[in-house]
Amino acid sequence: MDAETGNESVMPTPWEPCASLPAIRITDVQVICTAPQGIRLVVVKVRTSDDGLYGLGCATFTQRPLAVVTAVEQYLRPFLLGRNPDDITDIWQAMTLSSYWRSGPVLNNAISGVDMALWDIKAKRAGMPVYQLLGGRTRRCAAVYVHAHGRDVNEVQAAVEAHRAQGFRHVRCQVEVPGYATYGSGSSAAPTAQATGSPPHLSPNQASWEPRPYCLLVPKMFEQLRSELGYDIELLHDVHERIPPIMAIQLAKDLEPYKLFFLEDAFAPEDQEYLRLLRQQSSIPIAMGELYVNQEQYVPLVRDRLIDFIRVHLSDIGGLTPARKLAVLCEFFGVRTAWHGPGDVSPVGHAANLHLDLASSNFGIQELTLFSEPLREVFPGCPEIRDGAMWSNDQPGLGIDIDERLAARFPFPEHRFNGAWPEIRQADGAVVRP
Repeated sequence: MDAETGNESVMPTPWEPCASLPAIRITDVQVICTAPQGIRLVVVKVRTSDDGLYGLGCATFTQRPLAVVTAVEQYLRPFLLGRNPDDITDIWQAMTLSSYWRSGPVLNNAISGVDMALWDIKAKRAGMPVYQLLGGRTRRCAAVYVHAHGRDVNEVQAAVEAHRAQGFRHVRCQVEVPGYATYGSGSSAAPTAQATGSPPHLSPNQASWEPRPYCLLVPKMFEQLRSELGYDIELLHDVHERIPPIMAIQLAKDLEPYKLFFLEDAFAPEDQEYLRLLRQQSSIPIAMGELYVNQEQYVPLVRDRLIDFIRVHLSDIGGLTPARKLAVLCEFFGVRTAWHGPGDVSPVGHAANLHLDLASSNFGIQELTLFSEPLREVFPGCPEIRDGAMWSNDQPGLGIDIDERLAARFPFPEHRFNGAWPEIRQADGAVVRP
């Protein structure tokens, strides 16, 4: 009740700013596509009625980028024009529910591009880095892990030693399995695209994939690495969901003596019930989540303490708004964060990862792909990398910008399937997970 008039007080709706705040509206939502490293990146730019004030967000789904572009331009943009960008939570809920059917990487990435941009705008208005809006620093910097691979174990060892010499203390190790298409090895035997409509077979220049040789070689790799390098460096490995679940359990047991920092994606999301069996048979730390797009997939694993590190791709679950909630949930259950950070996360996405890392008490490790010079030129303000860690530049917002003129010089490269992964097959022609 209003004390002066006697009338009932009416609170402003979430999309109407309070009188004490300067009026500000979303005036445009733009999508920027660029590929400075040959990887398709999608960035969303949200402009406001405050002249010169805009925000950036990562919406990179590199295997289906144009589907995300359509979702932003044709559906979210008209839905958002005129709204108050300060109302981040309300806008996120409205975007999520506006399609009725929810989740999925296309819609989540589109929402993420807008969501991260709104956090960027709010922090710029406040004159502080995003991590301050998330509760402030819990650490000076975020420790990162980098990737080492090779055609054989000796090459992997040399790569690990080179990374250690540069100050990195956490390294993911992947080795080529001779004669097979091996994930993460940089192998020349990587699969090539097959003719569409043809019966399942291997083309003459396409290597097959078989799980048994891989499962036998990986423990031998870590045996040599620990024998030669000792235990003063943290080593990681990514199964990438490629092997049958029971073989993954045996591999985890075989790797226990080598004290991995974590074993990643031992199971596909659809096989994650096997995590309960793995917990009964191995104490190896488990990281999961790279492929998750829905809270029904990751909340039970956190609640039941079936994983040790959460590995979601921030834009694939919808941006900073759901990710900060997930980080807090994980803290309550002793699960540490290890957000997905490969080359198909734009520098804007890496900056968002970093701000959440700095604000999370349960931070574990951050995946890093080193930024090339062209990437740094297109995205001025990339997070700084030194002493085996990622450091914020402490600029307001996410601390990163995009040079649209330079970005336009790096269009999406030609690709037969427009960015989609070619299929990977076993020797008998059966398709396997990537």
